[in-house]
This record gives sequence, structure tokens and C-alpha cells, in this order.
Amino acid sequence: MTKTYTDLGYDKIFVALDGTDLQYKVLDRAITTAANDNAELYIGHVIDSTALETTGTYPSGLISALEEDFRNSIAEQIAKAQAEPNIKKVTVIVKAGRIRETLKDEMLDEINPDLVVCGARGLSPIKYVLLGSISTFLIRTAKVDTLVVK
Repeated sequence: MTKTYTDLGYDKIFVALDGTDLQYKVLDRAITTAANDNAELYIGHVIDSTALETTGTYPSGLISALEEDFRNSIAEQIAKAQAEPNIKKVTVIVKAGRIRETLKDEMLDEINPDLVVCGARGLSPIKYVLLGSISTFLIRTAKVDTLVVK
């Protein structure tokens, strides 16, 4: 007899999305996991403001336009998650700031998820040395299970 396990014991699932094409696969995985566990789903995205900070100023509508673009890019998947009766709650959080600090201080520390889901962005070796990896940062920083989707 084959035993089927679906509930992994997660009540709050946080998924970090980066705006790349991989984010759709990452979000699908998080939606499925949240539905299987009857969990709350938190979708986080940080608009990287470091490049904007170096210029000293940027158009006032830029951040809101970038946020709207991001929300539009995942709107279909959000509707799917909200229609899923086994997902208790769906919350989308978009903030501007330095990615690592904003993810940790303003999202993970406030939500206290049981699981963090993120994508493994394929950086070139040079970009990896210069920028580091957000997935590596999340694995090291999060005090809970972290799923990296490839």
C-alpha cells in the first residue's frame, strides 16, 4: 500500500520573487505547497533601489510604476491562489530598498514564515562575485526550511 503525504506542516509560506522568468515556476511551487498544507501564502518582491540611490534622485513615479508592472506580471497566478480554497490567505508585499536588508528586516522578520521559497537565478561567475546570490543569502539567513526552485 502506497502512503500519500501532502501536509508538510507549514502554516506560513513566504515566496521571494525577483521579476525574472523563473519567478512563475517559483510561485507555482509555492502555491501548490500552500494549498497542500492549508497555509497562508506571502509573496514578496523587493524593487532594488541601490542603483537609484547612487544617482541621488529618481522620478517620483518610478517605484510605483515598477510595483504595478510586477503586480501585473503575477496577477493571473495571484487569482489562481486566491481561488484555491485550501490557501487561507494570499498577501502580496512589494517594497523598495536594498534587497537583502529589505527581505530580512521588512518581510521575513515581520512574517515569521515556516518555509521560504525562492528561485536560483543563474548568475554568471562575475555577477555572482559582484552581487552575490539572494538564494544563498536566504538559505543562510532564514531560520526555517528554504526551498530553492531551479
